[in-house]
Amino acid sequence: MNVFIVHAHPEPESFTTAMRDTAIDTLSRSGHQIVTTDLYAENFNPVAGQGDFGERRNPDYLVYSLEQRNGWQERTIAPDITREVERVLSCDLLILNFPVFWFSVPAIMKGWIDRVFLSGTFFGGRRIYDRAEMRSKMALVTATLGGRDHMFGTNTVHGEITSMMRHLLQGTLGYCGFQVLQPFFAYHVPYVSDNERKKWLEKYKAHLLQVSTLPRLPMPSLDHFDDTLRPLPAADRPS
Repeated sequence: MNVFIVHAHPEPESFTTAMRDTAIDTLSRSGHQIVTTDLYAENFNPVAGQGDFGERRNPDYLVYSLEQRNGWQERTIAPDITREVERVLSCDLLILNFPVFWFSVPAIMKGWIDRVFLSGTFFGGRRIYDRAEMRSKMALVTATLGGRDHMFGTNTVHGEITSMMRHLLQGTLGYCGFQVLQPFFAYHVPYVSDNERKKWLEKYKAHLLQVSTLPRLPMPSLDHFDDTLRPLPAADRPS
C-alpha cells in the first residue's frame, strides 16, 4: 500500500513528530511504501491566491475553484501544489498528522487542504461523498491534544471529538470521497510523563497495525438523495 503522510508541527522534537516517525517505522516494517510532507520544515505556503496559477482563464477576476480546474487541466498550476496533488493521487492511504488548535487543524494544514484539494480533481458538482474522485482511497486523521480524554464523549464538557472535527472528517475528507478511518487522538500529551507518552505511541502503533480493518466513519450516500440533493422518501431509497 502507498501511504502519504502530511505532518504539521513547528517543533521537530514534538510528540506529534514522534507520532509521524512511529507511523513511518510501523507502516514501512509492514511492507507499505511511505511518502511524507513536513509542512513546517518545507515552509509550505498555506495562503491560496492568484499566484497559484501561472496562467488564468479569467485574468480580471479570480474565482479560485474555477482556476483550480483550469490550472490542473492546463498544467499551469503552481509546482508545490502539483507535487502535493500527485502525492495524494498516488496514495492508497492519506494520513493527516497534527496538533489540534482551537478544535481544528493548524493554519498551515488548513492552507494545504485549501490549495491541494482541487475542485474538479477531488470533487465537483454531484461528485461528492460516495461518488467523489477519492472514493477508492482511505484517510486517517491522527492528532494530539492538550485536553484530557474525559473531556470528550457523550455528556462531556466538549462533546464527541468526532463531532468537533466534523468539518475535517466529513466536510473535507468524506466530502471528497475518502473512506475515513476511525481517527486516533492522543490526549493531554504536553503534560504527561515520558512513560505515558511511550504508552500513547504503543497505542498508536497498534492502531496502525489494524489500518486495513479499522472501522470507517459513516458518510452520506447520494443514493439517498435526488438530483437536487434533497432527501428521497424512505420508500425510494435502495435497501
